[in-house]
Amino acid sequence: MRFLGLIGLCLYAIALPAQSSTSDLYQDVPFVQDYSVKYYLSGEDVRVSNVSVDRNQSIRIMTNHGILQPKDGRFLQPGTFATDREYLPMQDMEIGALGIYENQFIYVNRKAVFSNAWAGDFFQPHHLPGVDYLCMGDNFEFVISDGQKIEYFSAANSEGEIYQLPGEMKEMQYAENTKAYYLLLADGIYQFNPSRETLEKFIKKDGVTTFATDKDTIIIATAEGYQKMSMKNGQAIGAPVSKLPCPEITCLAKINDQWWFGSTEGAFVQRSDGKYDFYNGERWLASNDVVDIQAGPDHSVLILSKKGLAQIFFQDITLLDKATYFEEQVRLRHIRHGFNATLGDMEKGDIFTGTLKDSDNDGLWTSMYLAAEAFRYKVTGSAEALQNCQESLDAMERLYTINPVAGFPSRSFERFGYKTRLADPGRWQHATDPNWDWKSTTSSDEAIGHMFVFGVIAELVDDAQMQNQAIRLMDTLMSHIVKNDLYMIDYDGNPTTWGRWNPEYVNAFPIVVGDRKLNSSNIISMLQTAYYFTKKEKYKNKALELLYDYGYLDNLIRPINLIGSAPDGSDDWSKMLSESWNHSDDEMYYCGYWGLYRYALNDELKKKYKEAILDHWQAERPEKEGLWNIFTAITGTKDFDLKEAVWYLQQHPVDLINWAVVNSNRKDLDWLPDNFRTQRIAEVLPPDERPIQRHNSNMFNLDRTGGNGTSESSAGDIWLLPYWLGRYFGVISAPESIEPTSLTDW
Repeated sequence: MRFLGLIGLCLYAIALPAQSSTSDLYQDVPFVQDYSVKYYLSGEDVRVSNVSVDRNQSIRIMTNHGILQPKDGRFLQPGTFATDREYLPMQDMEIGALGIYENQFIYVNRKAVFSNAWAGDFFQPHHLPGVDYLCMGDNFEFVISDGQKIEYFSAANSEGEIYQLPGEMKEMQYAENTKAYYLLLADGIYQFNPSRETLEKFIKKDGVTTFATDKDTIIIATAEGYQKMSMKNGQAIGAPVSKLPCPEITCLAKINDQWWFGSTEGAFVQRSDGKYDFYNGERWLASNDVVDIQAGPDHSVLILSKKGLAQIFFQDITLLDKATYFEEQVRLRHIRHGFNATLGDMEKGDIFTGTLKDSDNDGLWTSMYLAAEAFRYKVTGSAEALQNCQESLDAMERLYTINPVAGFPSRSFERFGYKTRLADPGRWQHATDPNWDWKSTTSSDEAIGHMFVFGVIAELVDDAQMQNQAIRLMDTLMSHIVKNDLYMIDYDGNPTTWGRWNPEYVNAFPIVVGDRKLNSSNIISMLQTAYYFTKKEKYKNKALELLYDYGYLDNLIRPINLIGSAPDGSDDWSKMLSESWNHSDDEMYYCGYWGLYRYALNDELKKKYKEAILDHWQAERPEKEGLWNIFTAITGTKDFDLKEAVWYLQQHPVDLINWAVVNSNRKDLDWLPDNFRTQRIAEVLPPDERPIQRHNSNMFNLDRTGGNGTSESSAGDIWLLPYWLGRYFGVISAPESIEPTSLTDW
């Protein structure tokens, strides 16, 4: 991808002094980032058989329409295929098979086996009417097959020798250590030994789908997994392996000492710890039905499937390199009137077909991106980050001024007549300016997001105009809420459904219903923030009243493990709110923790708040959620799972398109019984194997089945906020080198 020069220069500025001790520091050193470049086939009748790469790094795939080569693909810009016209005389040769020998392409047509390498001197006529398989051995010896017979050629046998097969052949491989060829037929693996001129059954096994040879081992795969066998006697080595992402294996390849598996549901590679990295869906592959896997150019891996080719790259980058890329991603495609927005209405992942979408949570998502840029500015002094802050803060302010209700923040705004609003007319209202509409029914997650970022800017951004703007906005919002008896009052004079912090509402919930704890925590945070910066006693007095007269302190410090389903006899609203853990609540809690802990009214309260935050964090630890782990460092604790937070940042995909992905049918996962937190498996999957999610989602979500490639999420809140918060807290360092890794070839 192309990078904006100013971003790179600003990001590599000298960091300001860290807040935490260096013992809690992750040193930003290069790690391996994987990403995919895809090429799609055109035409439903194209059938692929294998992919090959020569010493010049040229890629070719064999199809029933001849040899094709990938064309014009880049990261997030899928390519296509073109007919291989490199050697014009080959156009009418009807190539039936393609192989590699000494890193050169070898071709087979109806008459001969030949190559354009070695000055075109390798040319061996054969005697089979049609050839679908080619397998090269040593010293230019080879075996070809039409599926019914094989023909063997060597320097000593240039006339060729034909052997009838006892069945139809599916696959053929040569083993260096035995100097023999192995053939897959319906009833097992056969061995053709040229030195003994024998063709005999080596492994009797029905249902073998593919196989691979590796030194003194042969691996056979079926629809139920794979089994290692001895190359010496064909006997099993160890137990069969079926605990795989998809046991129905279609191809095998050993690349850089790692075993790669193609399957009917994607590709996976075995890691050093015995577990698997799973490449599923169009984030990674042209389609999941994998046909062939080979080592590719530039240390990549080529995964050929029925609808095209994926080239998986592995590049050494730092977290700051990744942040640089994501900063550009946001600015290029995700800024709508200053809001941090989603790119929607895309066609099959094509970012150039997308449209910026408004959201009920424009204020919240923008608050989180705006906070990220404020932390970035505090750490680096970047003039661009400061400009980004001003632009988004102005958008936030207009949420208050575009509607007629004093102090009430709109959910969003858009130009009048924007056709997508027809689907939600109840929320859209006409503004005084006839050219604009605004969205009503604002909720509590908007309010807490606003107060979080207003506090961040007021405290950390050393720009007097912007600080005053943030303080004025927080005072505007909180004056509205306090004046209206701790409700947000909409244009119709009624409280919004979710903007309610009044004790009559909050304390009506049973103590096990999460909203009682959440709303108490949030409103105290908001009041403390307003008091800290405005010094208006009404905010302090209201906070103290709620804490001690209405039990909000007890509510917000109540252990998180007490939250569960409402008891029998509870009202329907309480039951609905407590059917399972609401992960949007986590986002609201943590946004509120900034003002709750940082602007606590006194040290005694601050100590209790810290205990509540750490108690919440303990419940969140299985999710390995990067933002929650780093946010917990606000308390000064030395234990906040920094390693897991870095894992989140490193493992997060750079492709934020919302592709379909399915993990629920995997056979390598350890499943848990149904539970309140809806954690379905024993260990959370890496972010690049699960659906793209914001922080308000369950990190244990396994599938996304709808809207394949129809939208791209912004990195502004998903990735940049935890990264720059970590940099601000001093728990993530800048790289030692000031030279950024070049990612321009993505």
